[in-house]
Amino acid sequence: MLNIYGIKSCDTMKKAFTWLTEHGIEHHFHDYKKEGASEMHLRHWIDQLGWETVINRRGTTWRKLPQTQRDTMDVNGAVKAALDNPSLIKRPIIEQGTILLAGFDAETWGKALKVK
Repeated sequence: MLNIYGIKSCDTMKKAFTWLTEHGIEHHFHDYKKEGASEMHLRHWIDQLGWETVINRRGTTWRKLPQTQRDTMDVNGAVKAALDNPSLIKRPIIEQGTILLAGFDAETWGKALKVK
């Protein structure tokens, strides 16, 4: 089963849920705004994708961080910041077997999930 992580009210998440439904892909949703994100998941995602991909540097939560924190961000800083502020985590993140993707792109998802 595909695991999808994000925040339910996010517009990108709504697009992702619609896409999954349209393609008949069963999924389990983890709302990290309500349930938090585990350090284990964050470290795995960052190890595989890089903190620059896992952390949403375009959102208001990132812009609200002190400039010094943004300027000195590294793996450990990204994990701590995301644990403290789950809204910093890019949405959505999906995992299924060896597939791990951050952000929604229908074409990329279709290829990775072998959807026609």
